[in-house]
Amino acid sequence: MNLIILGAPGSGKSTQAKLLAEALCLPCLEAGNLLYFLSQENSKEGRTIKKAMTEGSLVADELAVTAMDGQLTSPNYQKGVVIDGFPRSLGQAQKFKWTPDKVLYIDVSDEENTKRLLKRGRSDDKPEMIKKRLAIYHQETEPVLDFYSQKGILIKVDGERSVELIHGDILKRLKK
Repeated sequence: MNLIILGAPGSGKSTQAKLLAEALCLPCLEAGNLLYFLSQENSKEGRTIKKAMTEGSLVADELAVTAMDGQLTSPNYQKGVVIDGFPRSLGQAQKFKWTPDKVLYIDVSDEENTKRLLKRGRSDDKPEMIKKRLAIYHQETEPVLDFYSQKGILIKVDGERSVELIHGDILKRLKK
């Protein structure tokens, strides 16, 4: 089974992706970690990715899609995968060669996401940066939800519950 988990920063998508991968005995491919790893390379692409990440903006569609498509050719992902947080723009979704069976959207309000991110306490979790990241999410990533909804593979999940209830709901809905 090939799955994508999407949600705004702070929605808990990474937590749910890891739990789901474990429950389904699938590898979890975290887009953010892959791009971070690539940003450490001393190459034109690495510097471009690093600049986008430092500014809090999205990595260019071509670069992000090439990285993900390349990673997914690995034998590790041939029996299925849970992708955490990709695609992040409509352009990425349209260019992405890989087709998911289902896309899970963890729906959480901006107020709740902001509270969670401030509580997390990472260096980039400052109010002004959170506001910027959420604005980018609404502008760039929300159209991806419509893209997958039109394909009939989007599952919207209420993300303002306990981790355990969300996880149980996801598993139940995937079995339908």
